[in-house]
This record gives sequence, structure tokens and C-alpha cells, in this order.
Amino acid sequence: MEIILASKSPRRKQLLALCGIDFKVREADVDEILDESVSKVEAIEKLALHKAQTIWKQHPHALVIGADTIVLVDDEVLGKPIDIEDAKVMLRKLSGRTHQVITGVCLMDSQKVTTFSSVVEVDFCVLDEKEIEDYANSGEPMDKAGAYGIQGLAAPFILSIHGDYYAVMGLPVSRVYEHLKNW
Repeated sequence: MEIILASKSPRRKQLLALCGIDFKVREADVDEILDESVSKVEAIEKLALHKAQTIWKQHPHALVIGADTIVLVDDEVLGKPIDIEDAKVMLRKLSGRTHQVITGVCLMDSQKVTTFSSVVEVDFCVLDEKEIEDYANSGEPMDKAGAYGIQGLAAPFILSIHGDYYAVMGLPVSRVYEHLKNW
């Protein structure tokens, strides 16, 4: 069966490759708007489902994997920053705080649809203004929820994580792998 990752994220492509499977990548062109009428976990799972459905409609004989990630601090969703100043604002909110990273995943084919999510607690160290400026100006935060990548230049900012490291990067690899094995 053909497997398609419905994502434009290079990190998700890299992470799915860790499962040792052949797959194609198709960008799901959807509005990444969260449903405010449900919990954040449900909303991110619905968004992952929407991405998977969009690609599955074009490839109905494939198994499609959709995913999306949000960062949550004080019940405020931090998406991808719109510019460098927005990235700085987000980094200030995360500085010295614990936040949640929620990654929702959907696997679907013509017979079955499965959604799940991974919720991870991340503890950030206190950042000074120079660290915030330097990191924001590096360009790295611009395509990442919460304006940071745990695997990149923000690694020194992470005091601890409680949960799946790969889910913070954008795809809970072991859970996806288990679902694929049992599909």
C-alpha cells in the first residue's frame, strides 16, 4: 500500500523516515485554524484529520498520515510566528516557564481512520534579551510552532521534557510506528 505523509514539514519527513518505510510527501494545503469549540487536544487531532483527508481525497488508495503541532502556555496557543518580533514575543512567554507541546496525528485509508495525540511538558530556562534576539534573528523560529525547534539552536534553552521528544519535533515516531505495524 502506498503511504503518503500529508505535510510540508521537513522535520516530519525526517522523523517518518526513522520508521524505515517507503513513503511519499504531499503538502496538504489547508487553513491551520483550530476549532475553538473543543479541547486543544481534540482541535489538533481534527486539524491532523483535515490534512489527511485533503490528501486522501486525491489518493484514495493510499494510507495517508497527517499531523500538526501546537505549543500551549497558560492556555494560549502559540503557532508559527508571523515575523521576527512575533517570535521574540513567544520566546519571552516561554522563558523560565513550563509549557505543553501537543502533536495530533491522523492515519487514514479507505477502510479506517485513527487519530491520536501526544502531549509533552517542556521546561524552558530563563532567557535573557540577547538570547531571545540572537535566536529570533537566526531565522530558525520562523516555521516552528512556539517559535523554537528543540532539535536546533534552541536545544540549550530546554531544561527538561516530560514525554516524547519526537512529538515535540512534530511526530511521535514510536506511536506512529506501532500504528503502522498493526494497520
